[in-house]
Amino acid sequence: MGLLDGRVCVVTGAGRGLGREHALLLAAEGAQVVVNDLGGAIDGSGEDAGPAHEVVDEIKAVGGEAIANTDSVTSWAGAQQLVLDAINAYGRLDVLVNNAGILRDRSLVNLEEAEWDAVIAVHLKGHVAPTRWAATHWRERAKSGEKVQASVINTASGAMLGNPGQTNYSAAKAGIAAMTLVEAVELGRYGVRANCLAPLARTRLTLQTPGVGDLVGPPEDESFDLFHPGNVSPLVAYLATADCPFTGGVFHVGGNEVGLYSGWSLSEERILTAAGRFSLADLVNRAPALLNEGAAPASMATSVADTMAKFGRRGHG
Repeated sequence: MGLLDGRVCVVTGAGRGLGREHALLLAAEGAQVVVNDLGGAIDGSGEDAGPAHEVVDEIKAVGGEAIANTDSVTSWAGAQQLVLDAINAYGRLDVLVNNAGILRDRSLVNLEEAEWDAVIAVHLKGHVAPTRWAATHWRERAKSGEKVQASVINTASGAMLGNPGQTNYSAAKAGIAAMTLVEAVELGRYGVRANCLAPLARTRLTLQTPGVGDLVGPPEDESFDLFHPGNVSPLVAYLATADCPFTGGVFHVGGNEVGLYSGWSLSEERILTAAGRFSLADLVNRAPALLNEGAAPASMATSVADTMAKFGRRGHG
């Protein structure tokens, strides 16, 4: 018996990396899985039906249930068909794991319009479109009187706080985190929970970042592989369970860590007040105090390599 017996799950971008690990674990816990992957390259170009079908074969080889779907999540109609495939095959949908993503890194001054559009389409629209059609399905079930216990699990990144060279990717990931908060409020009335991951793992995407490859390789001995993408999947499976209490959460996850972000916070110590409207002279004189020790930093920007290095030091500590 698995913790997800009978749950019907869609995982986008499930042909490789994080998505593949999610699909395999969900199936191992008893879920019926729709493995979605267009099979494109890291930059989103091209198509290959092979990866999705290979994961389905892996699941079936060990007695699990799965079907493949190769529609693009950037297509409104394709996303609708993805949800319909789950319903037609298994009668309903319970869990949507939005995981598909690409990279087209470029410094802002060199960023091309197509590089912006492609990343925003796969990440933001690729999250919105499947969720929109899944939400319609769940609303209809709720209105019919059924007790719905559904779950949306989105995928952001630590880059949502701002990573140099990734204006498009960071903006998309921050949008996904904000989207999750809205989904949790709007869809809660239908029995749907929405949460979001900011994973740290070795994937095709993270390995494209300069300096990261040397930090996240598998260990040469039999010690714990801190950056294995499978380390993220247990949290996905937990958030997919029917009785999980979390909604509206944005989770840091990777290696041997799971944490809950507190979001953009504003403490009393970081607020200036005036008798009325601030004058420019007041701000010139007083605003720099917000940069004092204990106040908000001047910049939250960091690099993926720095984040991975710090995470690695914690994980092995």
